[in-house]
Amino acid sequence: MAKKTTKRMPKRREEYTYHGYTIEQLKAMSMDELLPIMPSGARRKVLRGFTRDEEDVRAKIAAGDGVRTHIRSMIILPEMVGKTVAIYSGKEFVNVEIPVEGVFHYFGEFALTRKKVSHGSAGIGATRSSKYVPLK
Repeated sequence: MAKKTTKRMPKRREEYTYHGYTIEQLKAMSMDELLPIMPSGARRKVLRGFTRDEEDVRAKIAAGDGVRTHIRSMIILPEMVGKTVAIYSGKEFVNVEIPVEGVFHYFGEFALTRKKVSHGSAGIGATRSSKYVPLK
């Protein structure tokens, strides 16, 4: 039998597209034109309407950089791409530059609320087997 070799395709370095639209095309679209290509959760949130706080955050982001917010449930819209937002993680504000790939995701996905736990080695007396470990 001949050995089957699979070639890995090189990673694409093209411009990011969302459902065939570039970020510039998405920015130029109105909210009504964006609705059909949004995921269902984002579409539902937009159709129900933004809260007053979310509208304030949208206006501040449109005005300039340096916005600090506790609103983790805000949908990232195309006009927010490239802006820097400080999102509250429950303990501190995490500065996030909104990536192109983050369109229609939530702010909270970029400011994690839990840290990764890395446990150290077991101490003396931690287990029965450590009784036989020399101290030094």
